[in-house]
Amino acid sequence: MRALIQRVDKASVRVDDKIVGQIKKGLLIFLGIAHADDERALCFVAEKCAHLRIFEDENGKMNRSLLDTSGQALVISQFTLYGDTQKGRRPGFSQAAAPDKADALYTQFVAYLQDLGVDTQTGHFGAHMHVEIHNDGPVTFMIENP
Repeated sequence: MRALIQRVDKASVRVDDKIVGQIKKGLLIFLGIAHADDERALCFVAEKCAHLRIFEDENGKMNRSLLDTSGQALVISQFTLYGDTQKGRRPGFSQAAAPDKADALYTQFVAYLQDLGVDTQTGHFGAHMHVEIHNDGPVTFMIENP
């Protein structure tokens, strides 16, 4: 499982020209799911997203987490995080989970974040989405299940 996270002042996602998810200060999480991923992987990545200290404290140091700041999360499914571009000119996606498995783990990931206390919004799994991002920093990290 891979999560590309970006610290944002605000972010939103549209499907068919309608806003389906939007947040204020927090994290935009692009979530990629591999065929080998399971519940243990999603717990590790979700915990890391909620607790990683990448928000500034009163001294301007990255010392506060999403939970510490009462920040929100916008989670977008992103199978292209498992695109292999090593050979040829067209990415391969053999590591990405099948849609039915990925959808189930994506839904569980969102529920787990919510159980941790994170106010979480989502896009629509498998839909063509337009994501608007107002980066804060920018601050971007890749989180992967070990």
